[in-house]
Amino acid sequence: MAGPQRKSVNKKKIMPVKTTRVANIDYKDINTLKKFISERGKIRARRVTGLSVQDQRKVALAVKNAREVALLPYASTAR
Repeated sequence: MAGPQRKSVNKKKIMPVKTTRVANIDYKDINTLKKFISERGKIRARRVTGLSVQDQRKVALAVKNAREVALLPYASTAR
């Protein structure tokens, strides 16, 4: 017989936007946006950040606007 089956424990993800208490995601708030960018400069996935679909879209738009104004660097392609 197989060993005992393990139940998966559902952990509730912590929402970074909710914990930082930011109602509006602004492209000028670089410290908040850096939480959603990887070391290589890529925008982190929604499943990693734990954001809702609407919040992830706001973050992605804010990061793109911050890059356009040269507040944040683009993704590094150096290998």
